[in-house]
Amino acid sequence: MVSTDASQRETQIPTNLRLLLILEEVARRGVPVKPAELVDTLGLAKPTIHRLLQTAEAEGFLQRDLDGRSYGPGPRLRQLSVNTMSAEHLRTARLAILRGIADEVGETCNLAIPDREGMIYLDRVETKWPLRIQLPIGTQVPFHCTASGKMYLSTLRQKTLDGYLSARKLLPQTDHTLTRPKALRDEITLISQNGYSTDNEEFMLGMSAIAVPIFDANKRLVATLSVHAPTQRHDVDGLVLFLETLQRGAKKLSNLLSFDQ
Repeated sequence: MVSTDASQRETQIPTNLRLLLILEEVARRGVPVKPAELVDTLGLAKPTIHRLLQTAEAEGFLQRDLDGRSYGPGPRLRQLSVNTMSAEHLRTARLAILRGIADEVGETCNLAIPDREGMIYLDRVETKWPLRIQLPIGTQVPFHCTASGKMYLSTLRQKTLDGYLSARKLLPQTDHTLTRPKALRDEITLISQNGYSTDNEEFMLGMSAIAVPIFDANKRLVATLSVHAPTQRHDVDGLVLFLETLQRGAKKLSNLLSFDQ
């Protein structure tokens, strides 16, 4: 039975705004959300919350977490996020930052965002060298063997990371890929301490990379900024020399993606 207080609070929220508030809250939290938490936060009645969650799930805006009770962003909400970040005025400013980094480092600069199965390249500025590694915009790469993916893994809650490491085999991409969960966990611990990650030919032979996080206003990772290069020009140690350049660029991108402008 719905309480009088809950009914009064619900009538204060327009019907056409309720589902948007739920989607906003799920996206804001950044972790799977239980219906009861939405009841407490939004003040909507429990039956209303469940009905709207079912609608959002059926339409692909939300999807259930592994526990079967919590909800996180679904494919349509994730695509909405990508489309928002790809808005023309944002992308123009973002590419200017990436171009400045690429010019300073002399190598390809990438912006990647996490999806459920891996990191997706959202933007890139290519090196001017004729020898380059082609990873077009829209390419999805694994979490466990790329600089951007390992950077993302290092920001996960322990429970979520444990679930990832136990859910599937870490498939080798090269002889350098970390395929043992303990080895990857040790690497992720170092990444958390250092604030950057590297790829030492783990994803592709002859390629090295370095990545730093891009945070939102709530200090959550929303994307990664990375540089990759053929090992003939830069090994991992050589790319680490550009860490401060990447960190300055990441700070500019964080400010840009705050949507406070």
